[in-house]
Amino acid sequence: MKPRAPGAPRAPGQSPQARPYIGRGVDRVDGRAKVTGAAVYAAEVPVAGVAYAVIVGSAVARGAVRALELDAARAAPGVLAVLAAGEAPRLPGASSRSPQERVLQLLQDDQVHYADQPIAVVVADTLERAQHAALLVRATYTPRAPDLELGAPGVESYAPQSLGPRGATDSQRGDVAAGLAAAAHQIAATYTTPIENHHPMEMHATTAVWRGDDHLTLYDSTQGLFNVRRRLAKLFGIAEANVRVIDHYVGGGFGSKGSPWSHVPLAALAAKAVGRPVKLVVTRQQMCSLVGYRPVTVQRLALGADARGRLTAIEHRVTSTTSRFDEFAEPAATSSRMLYSCPNVATSHRLVRLDLPTPTYTRAPGEASGTYALECAMDELAHAAGTDPLELRIQNHAARDEHEAKPFSSKSLLECYRRGAEAFGWAKRPRAPRSLRDGGLLVGWGMATATYPARQLPASALARLRADGSLLVQAATQELGTGTYTIMSQIAADELGVPLARVTFELGDTAYPEAPMSAGSMTAASTGSAVKLACAALRDKLAGLAVAEPASPLHGAAIGDLAAEDGALVVRREPGRREPYAAIVARTGAAELSAQHTTQVAKEHELRSMHSFGAVFAEVRVDEPLGVVRVSRMVGAYAAGRILNAKTARSQLVGGMVWAIGMALTEETVRDPRSGRVVTRDLADYHIPSHADVPDLSVIFVDEDDPYVNEVGAKGVGEIGNTGAHAAIANAVFHATGRRVRDLPIRLDKVMSA
Repeated sequence: MKPRAPGAPRAPGQSPQARPYIGRGVDRVDGRAKVTGAAVYAAEVPVAGVAYAVIVGSAVARGAVRALELDAARAAPGVLAVLAAGEAPRLPGASSRSPQERVLQLLQDDQVHYADQPIAVVVADTLERAQHAALLVRATYTPRAPDLELGAPGVESYAPQSLGPRGATDSQRGDVAAGLAAAAHQIAATYTTPIENHHPMEMHATTAVWRGDDHLTLYDSTQGLFNVRRRLAKLFGIAEANVRVIDHYVGGGFGSKGSPWSHVPLAALAAKAVGRPVKLVVTRQQMCSLVGYRPVTVQRLALGADARGRLTAIEHRVTSTTSRFDEFAEPAATSSRMLYSCPNVATSHRLVRLDLPTPTYTRAPGEASGTYALECAMDELAHAAGTDPLELRIQNHAARDEHEAKPFSSKSLLECYRRGAEAFGWAKRPRAPRSLRDGGLLVGWGMATATYPARQLPASALARLRADGSLLVQAATQELGTGTYTIMSQIAADELGVPLARVTFELGDTAYPEAPMSAGSMTAASTGSAVKLACAALRDKLAGLAVAEPASPLHGAAIGDLAAEDGALVVRREPGRREPYAAIVARTGAAELSAQHTTQVAKEHELRSMHSFGAVFAEVRVDEPLGVVRVSRMVGAYAAGRILNAKTARSQLVGGMVWAIGMALTEETVRDPRSGRVVTRDLADYHIPSHADVPDLSVIFVDEDDPYVNEVGAKGVGEIGNTGAHAAIANAVFHATGRRVRDLPIRLDKVMSA
């Protein structure tokens, strides 16, 4: 199958065979390996002669290391080396990086930029000995008073150069001041979100193995194999082809593993120093400082609407934090640019530099924090106008992307509203707050809109048909627990018409064809399209061999008249004329046949605006005297293009909704305002939702055939569940209590004092 021409929609039924796997809730093909312990993660890879490295962190948040006492650590049993700030081996590429890469702390100087910054690395023959020796390192500092909080005296904001792939820092259409002045109803409010850490189950880990001075293999917990390869090659001044990165399973990342952090090159530096493989695992406590986080945001929203409830103005001003030595901008106002129809819209993003580590992408970056503020503000406007919150959103539905002046490739948001409201019973919601009770508990109903962009990057895949008719597909993508092994196998099985059990999909190795990082809900769109087209190319190659061979029962048939079915090519109009793939391979005299395909981003991405949409409805119960809030039920209706696997997709959406419960009610990273050190340094203190906090969550898939978005029709579901849902909870708290809490998380003290 040839790729469709730019701008042309994918024709229905373009693939010649039925699709028995795509869309079904197929069990994970790697499920048994994961539950039995056969799946090997980065820290578990058995490597002969491995040593262990431990990072020693700074005790101050700003200043310089004046002196390090290392003799006791170096003399401790089993210690092989202690690498220290300012005296570690020089890295030729330490000062070179692209704008997308983070500034790393690699012991190349004595400067301290944040608390817990690496100032030494201890390497020993066992982990316990390395940990013990690390405790023996003593440091003295030349400290400086750190700036740790947004709003501190003398701390000024500034405009970042851009929001990276999210566009310009500021935007404006129409006249917001005039729109607000003309409004019959308007609200202005400020919403804040705290620092949040990723905390995936698997901590960041790297095992570094050198072969000679210029060949490096890394077993690394990463969302982007080739990001690690490029950065390490640059840092050590070696050819990219000499760096191999392997990671067959990732125990979650949520954005924190999208680019290499300091521990990855430090592990490689330590391995080179001791002349043997080195394993370095970032501790749960260090993950609060060394691998990014979602930054603080302060968001000012002003909304206006006319007497009929039509928006006249949206103003969304965001201030977020970044580090003093690097820059990361949280694009929280971008949803406000396109989500609703409004003639006058202004957004801006400003940054404040603090003596903290650099933030990074965290699940649904921008949209997660931004939709909280926007959707709470829409609820406040509905209350001010005396209208139903759902009706207000329907009234202001945007039929096209007014920010980019483009049509949407597809948009089923109105159907999400309808189906979600019907399943939840929204029509029975009383308008006035404090109208519902269950015994001594106040009951509240809230809703919000969810959205996330549909993205795609170039990707490659290889499809190889073995002599026995089984199929091997390879692509250097990553498995974060989202079901990548399974959906890629489903795509390949359907494209070539082979049983799923006869497909093996391999990932997690830079020796395979290059694929982009697994982030931004784009793995299925990017790598999935490459897998589909590689399998289609292989099928075309098989068809060409079959129709040209006089001995084949398909000889002389038109290639366009052949279908893939049960591991064979079949003439559609003459089902008796068929030939198994294995027979075609055998006739060539080769052990296998293969085809590789590299996709590019579809031209349609320039012509149309591509987003997933959803509607989330939440019910809470509030014990008012105690201020305790519990979510009692949630319904989410989502339109995200083609759902490739209903089971893994539901898992992703439910996971996002659970995360939103945490964002709304529990999650907050707290730092000591004197030292800058994180005090919520483990999962006992950093509160995430547990079983008692999570009710039955209902997910509704709204069928959507997007003919433009990509070859597999998928928009991605990994992030959208984490948008809007927290606002639905916050709005439900207001409906229950009549009190607005605009500062996340909604703790009991805030409910009681609001």
